[in-house]
Amino acid sequence: MNLPNKLTMMRVIMVPFFMVFAAMSHMGTPQFNATYALIAGILFAVASFTDFLDGYLARKNHLVTDFGKFMDPLADKMLTTAAIIYMVVDGVCSPVVLAIIMFREFAVAGVRMIAAESGTVIAANMWGKVKTVLQMVTIIFYYFAMALAPADGVGVISFTTQVLCWAVAAVTALSGCIYLWQNRSCFMQAK
Repeated sequence: MNLPNKLTMMRVIMVPFFMVFAAMSHMGTPQFNATYALIAGILFAVASFTDFLDGYLARKNHLVTDFGKFMDPLADKMLTTAAIIYMVVDGVCSPVVLAIIMFREFAVAGVRMIAAESGTVIAANMWGKVKTVLQMVTIIFYYFAMALAPADGVGVISFTTQVLCWAVAAVTALSGCIYLWQNRSCFMQAK
């Protein structure tokens, strides 16, 4: 397994650790623990950085593999979806946003499965990367801002996070439509 693929797997391994600290932070409750929120934010930020780093190293060193093309977007989905679920629970992200994200991911996964039947691996496109970056920036903003904000700043952070989540939903829907359109030939081949 090459270094970019190891970084991808490291991101997968970090997901449960992020989830533990996100849960222990008790965001939005009287038991809120800013330290745990900050640790969750740091874990998420480090995992997000590995997303940039594994892709950069794979392209720079010609280490792009089918495993990486498959596992890298899956690792991103695991990380960002877990975080968005916690944000829904915290009340700063609408369940509609989560539904849009999940619908897009299921549709893309379906196209990839159809393509895989013919031996084709479809890598993420530019819009998928924009969607992922916006999701990651929104999540990092939320965890760091909530952990470091004074008590009277929580309302502004919550509102800003809600706006960012709706922006994520719009970009996610757009990227899903573009992805399905670009890969519509997979539907024509499916029998």
